[in-house]
Amino acid sequence: MQFNDIYQVVETEFARTNEIILEQLSSNVPMVEKIGHHIIESGGKRMRPLLVLLAAKALESNEQNHPLLASIIEFLHTATLLHDDVVDTSDMRRGKATANAAFGNAPSVLVGDFLYSRAFEMMVQLGSMEVMAILSNATCVIAEGEVMQLMNVKNPNVGEDKYMDVIQGKTAMLFEASSHSGAKLANASPEQAEALRLFGHHLGMAFQLVDDVLDYIGNADELGKNVGDDLAEGKPTLPLIFAMQNASQEQADVIRQAIRKGGTEDLPKIIEIVQSCGAIDYTQQKAQEHVNQACEAIAILADTPAKQALQTLADMAINRNK
Repeated sequence: MQFNDIYQVVETEFARTNEIILEQLSSNVPMVEKIGHHIIESGGKRMRPLLVLLAAKALESNEQNHPLLASIIEFLHTATLLHDDVVDTSDMRRGKATANAAFGNAPSVLVGDFLYSRAFEMMVQLGSMEVMAILSNATCVIAEGEVMQLMNVKNPNVGEDKYMDVIQGKTAMLFEASSHSGAKLANASPEQAEALRLFGHHLGMAFQLVDDVLDYIGNADELGKNVGDDLAEGKPTLPLIFAMQNASQEQADVIRQAIRKGGTEDLPKIIEIVQSCGAIDYTQQKAQEHVNQACEAIAILADTPAKQALQTLADMAINRNK
């Protein structure tokens, strides 16, 4: 199964999701629509909405509201992207100028607030307290993860456990909430809901760990963002954390200094260190372990095209270049 085959499993539901997203971007304020369309239509794979739809399809649900839930998830994700790019002072995402680079920080933050608010309006329309409980908790955890990451910037003393806590919050939590809420809306059994929750968690962890790797071995044109962005911002990601613990003292000192000062002037040297000391292989191995756990979690589900699509999605999360 190829990536396009995954979308075909939920083709009708995915098309409806896109329609709802565009409908819900409507606003009496032109700037809201302009920035909303700029980031929503910038070419992302919409993996999190896809998770919602695949979870429902894997449970053979007849519930008609999954496209609405998938749209809510996409709005929450887009709001976090708008805020993150301001915090990180990013200027490129998915090969295009970020909203803050194109329109300024203040409009980007405020439109992010609008998308959060519209997502909760849509949750009310959905009418599921179980789903609202999952998503309201997720937004809190995501915000905490972002704050933890901010506290770790330019701190070379961050350990692996603390870093895993950060990516569980800032990245994996929304993946988890996507598959979990999709299962709950489909009236899953407790065992099925837990299986899909775990699948989303492990998929999100793997996805972020591969992002960490691509920041050092990726291609900017394929990634759609600048290589070395994490180092430029002084973020101690897993490749750097592993390298500081396993490279020579001299190499570790180079990394520590690079994290403290930020910027990319030492990027070629850092890339050489993380590759030579096994940090890239280690991070990829951790990502593979999470993919294995994701696939194990959904072993209890019936063998359907949707389940196969979920397994393919997990495999592709680590075998990608962007």
